[in-house]
Amino acid sequence: MEFYFPTELGEQLAFVAAAAAAVIGCFIMFAPGLTLRLLGLAPREGRPEGFGAVRSTGGLVTGFSGTALLLAQPTVYLAFGAAVALAAFARILSIMSDGGSTWRNLLLLVAEIALAAMPLAYVFGLT
Repeated sequence: MEFYFPTELGEQLAFVAAAAAAVIGCFIMFAPGLTLRLLGLAPREGRPEGFGAVRSTGGLVTGFSGTALLLAQPTVYLAFGAAVALAAFARILSIMSDGGSTWRNLLLLVAEIALAAMPLAYVFGLT
């Protein structure tokens, strides 16, 4: 089995978005304490359940984006882009409802929109 890297620009963008999400997911999964500190969410008591929840979230992101990388199918890229777009929508809800208009939230929103736009643009033929 050989490594597949797309030849079209649109698919390359979708591939790069999935690869970036996989790297982010691995970081979250293997360094949950550092991730929480970077996000300003460090738990007060250092309870293992909190770290377990963060690790499982990182595993979910890594698994989904890794699947998109391995299968490299438009429908998988569509599901990946839709999931990240829904995460961006949830962050917008948080900014509007929870008073979460901080620079971290806004920066993460921009990153989520970019990660969602790349595979969705490929799937819908915009690139």
